[in-house]
Amino acid sequence: MSVPSNLLTPKHRRTTAMQLPVTVRSESPLDTFNAGMNLASMLQPGDTVALYGDLGAGKTEFVQGVAHFFDVAELVTSPTFTIINQYNGFDRTLGPVVLYHVDLYRIESKAELGQLGFDECTHDPDAIKLIEWAENANGVLPISRYSVIFRFCDDGDDLRDIEIVANNDK
Repeated sequence: MSVPSNLLTPKHRRTTAMQLPVTVRSESPLDTFNAGMNLASMLQPGDTVALYGDLGAGKTEFVQGVAHFFDVAELVTSPTFTIINQYNGFDRTLGPVVLYHVDLYRIESKAELGQLGFDECTHDPDAIKLIEWAENANGVLPISRYSVIFRFCDDGDDLRDIEIVANNDK
C-alpha cells in the first residue's frame, strides 16, 4: 500500500503508548495502517505480534504500518508463498531493527512449522516478529506476545474492529 506521507499519523517515536487492551474502529485501509504504526511505538526487539482474522481483514496493511514506523525501505507484501520475509528497519531510540513478517495461511501442521524454522524465528531475541494467520500456530507461539484480532463489522464493508491485547507480561 502506498500512502502519501501527508496522510499518515506522525511517528511518535516512543513518546506515547496505547493503553491495552484496546479496540480500534477502522473505517479505511489508512486507519488500519495507522493502528499498526501506533502499536509499533510500543514494540521492542524480541516482541511477537500474533495477527488473527479473516482473509481481507487488513492484517497486511497493519504490518505495513508497523514497517513504516521502523522506516523499512522495501515494499512490504504478504509472504503467503515465501512464508517468512525479513526486513531491516531503523528506530531513533533502538537503532537498527529486524522485522520478520510471517504468513501462516498455507500451514497445516506443527510439523510444517518446524521445517520452516518457525521456532527459531519466533524466539529470536533481536527481532520483532509479525505473524499473520497466527491461529495456524496455536500452541507454538510464545506465551508473551501481543495479539491483534481483526473483526469485520456488520454495519459496513470497510468497517472493522481491531482488538489489540497484551498477553502475559507485555
